[in-house]
Amino acid sequence: MPEIDFAFLADAAETPPGGKFHVLGGGISRIGGRAFPLRQPHLCLVVGMTVTVAEIEREHDIRFVLLDADGREVTGATGSIVAHGHGDGRDTLLTFSIDLWNVTFPTPGDYSVRIMLNGSERKRLPLLLVQRSEGGQGPQLRRDA
Repeated sequence: MPEIDFAFLADAAETPPGGKFHVLGGGISRIGGRAFPLRQPHLCLVVGMTVTVAEIEREHDIRFVLLDADGREVTGATGSIVAHGHGDGRDTLLTFSIDLWNVTFPTPGDYSVRIMLNGSERKRLPLLLVQRSEGGQGPQLRRDA
């Protein structure tokens, strides 16, 4: 079965065929907002998957789901993916991204992104949604005179 080598959330990503990819604002694990429900205009799920020689040219089912703390689905998608090898008898790293547009988080709290391959959960990413106070903008820098 293919293995997920890495997965993370980012502000944006470009994952053209060939293994090299570009990411803006990668490593999102916390989102803050003043009011809930909170609409996040865009998130990107970036996934790197190793496909062994025996699994190349075969169709693999992939599903991702974003769950709230109670296990309710916020959003999700299902698709299939086929890795094409290099013809050299080696495993293939397949990198791809999934754009998530206008996701609405109903309440602050713990969320998670679950990634399933061929019906089996292979990766789980935590995501914390935090409600900020009206004046709160995160840590303040202090200068000593």
